[in-house]
Amino acid sequence: MLKLGERQTLKINEKKEFGVYLVSNEGEEKVLLPIKQVPEGAGIGDDIEVFLYRDSNDRIIATTINPKITKGKVALLEVKEVSKIGAFLDWGLEKDLLLPFKEQTKALKKSDKVLVSLYIDKSNRLCATMKVYPYLERGKHFKKDDTVTGTVYEISENFGAFVAVENRYSALIPKREMPNDLHVGEEIRARVTAIKSDGKIDLSVREKAYLQMSIDADRLIRYMDEHDGKIPFTDKASPELINKTMNMSKNEFKRAVGNLLKASKIEIGKDCIIKK
Repeated sequence: MLKLGERQTLKINEKKEFGVYLVSNEGEEKVLLPIKQVPEGAGIGDDIEVFLYRDSNDRIIATTINPKITKGKVALLEVKEVSKIGAFLDWGLEKDLLLPFKEQTKALKKSDKVLVSLYIDKSNRLCATMKVYPYLERGKHFKKDDTVTGTVYEISENFGAFVAVENRYSALIPKREMPNDLHVGEEIRARVTAIKSDGKIDLSVREKAYLQMSIDADRLIRYMDEHDGKIPFTDKASPELINKTMNMSKNEFKRAVGNLLKASKIEIGKDCIIKK
């Protein structure tokens, strides 16, 4: 059986001037491998490993080129152009891969890099989707405090930032841990904070509390240096204002302020914090 979107080994059944026809070992359904793709010296009965996709005339065709993504897998691909029907991605083959608008989780432009999976649509065509969650694996082999890299593929106001660790494993930066400047498509470095029983991973882009406190304190000093030596609110400000201005939680802000007070680097006024 011919398997669209996958690599498989087929047998040369017939030779023509323009290429060879391949068949599976199970039947006589034929697919063309163009002459420029045929290995030198290959003859009838020889096995060839190929990838199957549809050409510009919508015919199933074989290629010996390894695409950047195969069916059911996840990969980071570049947008080559955006048209009226969606975005076209570079996946290493002559015909670009369509990412329909309905499968996009944000507006795209040329040269953007997007994390996608490859699927077969209702018309039996290969398409890409940015909704990669169902295609990601569970990462039970990771351990707490491991440092990992991944790509943000979705932002949820309710849950946080969904991340594909190593572009393969399902992970989440919970809302309480999520910086307000993360965006879809961003590649991040993070720390594993928990591994759930089902293998899903919780992440944080922040250091452990005792390390983060020093980092956040330095951030407050830099902010004051850039804003006439003060912060226009105290640690009694709303969590929303603190997060919007400092990109940290209220608890993180309070710990950093306490650190600076202890070091006698600031003083707290009625409605502001002043650098000494």
